[in-house]
Amino acid sequence: MNILFDEEQLRKLIANLKILTGVPANILDPEGRDINLFRGHPPFCRAINDLPEGHERCIACDQCKIRHYTEERGFQFYRCHAGICEAVMPLYDKKNPVAYLAVGCYLDDSPIEEQWEHTRALLDWWPDGPDALKDAFYQFRQYTQQEIQAYVETLEALSAYIRLKGMILTTEQTDAQKLELFLDQHYMDKLSLASISKQLHIGRTKLCALAKELSGGETLSYLIAQRRINAAKRLLLQSNMPISAVAEEVGISDYNYFSKVFRSMTGITPSAFRKKARSRGAE
Repeated sequence: MNILFDEEQLRKLIANLKILTGVPANILDPEGRDINLFRGHPPFCRAINDLPEGHERCIACDQCKIRHYTEERGFQFYRCHAGICEAVMPLYDKKNPVAYLAVGCYLDDSPIEEQWEHTRALLDWWPDGPDALKDAFYQFRQYTQQEIQAYVETLEALSAYIRLKGMILTTEQTDAQKLELFLDQHYMDKLSLASISKQLHIGRTKLCALAKELSGGETLSYLIAQRRINAAKRLLLQSNMPISAVAEEVGISDYNYFSKVFRSMTGITPSAFRKKARSRGAE
């Protein structure tokens, strides 16, 4: 299933909501990935996202809240990885979620000092120490439970409007698109021709043909390795993770094999890639 977002209309709707209420809202795809409609994040959230590790934590948090959505309908409330109040609700096409409407960031009306202490305990990874973010934290607006409830009930009504206006549509995927999406989502898993064939209900011979079509004549193993190495390059640039940990993260447990594959696809070792990229950034 392909998902088509009317980004212009959704962006306008979300911007108007922010003007009227002061509460940011956003749209996430079915995997919890931000489709990048909203740019007006509060200073605290901007600071977190400007740091590669913080950005990765925010991405992981969004994906986690989608996987753990358990409500029968409407919004599910929680605090994010940094202790800020947020909520999320699925947007449906018939019976299946095609996107998620996310609300936040804000603070509730409990004592702000207590909320800061909760957040402070979650920021032990921040390079300059948690207190460097205290002033930004205190810029969050606090809302009563009544105010937030009124807001989310309005958004629940707007979800029907989003569907009525066709702002989010679905189309059937081709087998090639199914394979690409599956690899994008599962490249870090233990994969084989047999397991992918079973998951996608596509014959092995056809999978091999699709892989050649998508890669310009290469194999399915090449497509998997390509995604793993691309993900590894991002981790090498955006984090200080040891190279062995990067290898594990992208689905290659053998460090030596990871280095061999990385070099075959980039012409350089992982450590040299990181060093070269950071030396360029320092210029």
